Amino acid sequence: MPDTLLEQHAEALRLFGEYVRAIADDQWGAPTPCTEWNVRELVNHVTGEQLWIPPLVTDGRTVEDVGEELSGDVLGEDPAAAWEQAAAAAHAAFTAPGALDRTVRLSYGPALGSAYCSELTADCVVHTWDLARAIGADDRLPEALVEFSIKEVMPYAEGLAASGAYDPPVEIPAGANAQTRLLALVGRRG
Repeated sequence: MPDTLLEQHAEALRLFGEYVRAIADDQWGAPTPCTEWNVRELVNHVTGEQLWIPPLVTDGRTVEDVGEELSGDVLGEDPAAAWEQAAAAAHAAFTAPGALDRTVRLSYGPALGSAYCSELTADCVVHTWDLARAIGADDRLPEALVEFSIKEVMPYAEGLAASGAYDPPVEIPAGANAQTRLLALVGRRG
């Protein structure tokens, strides 16, 4: 069971990658719970998020410095390979000495590398569920990742919805398990 932030991050990336490799050729255009994205667009989004990490964390660049370099289709002809390369580079950037203590300049302002890593870990967990749902795979998420993500998302759920990052939270059913609570916080019905 992963217990450090870097272990949680690695586990989230590994799990998302499992589902990316499970996508059948005819599923790339399938709808996802993120109504604005199909499967390819969802994978492109999460892969793109990983591509931002090295320039921001390792190179100390700003969002403005990177500009449009990472916009558009980042998956190319081999989406699984693009994911694997982006995930490996992202994790390497966060595991570099001092990376989690470094200030990263994000679109919404400065943040510690650890906060940025936590945010992207939780985002990857939620989008893993989206991808699993979209391709008809087992959508049960590991409990440790779910609990980690709840702690990360809960304080910001309303703000995340207002920013457009997630749908508005939905009512959490009485007696809901942790995964259902997490999904409800980000506007999904599990």
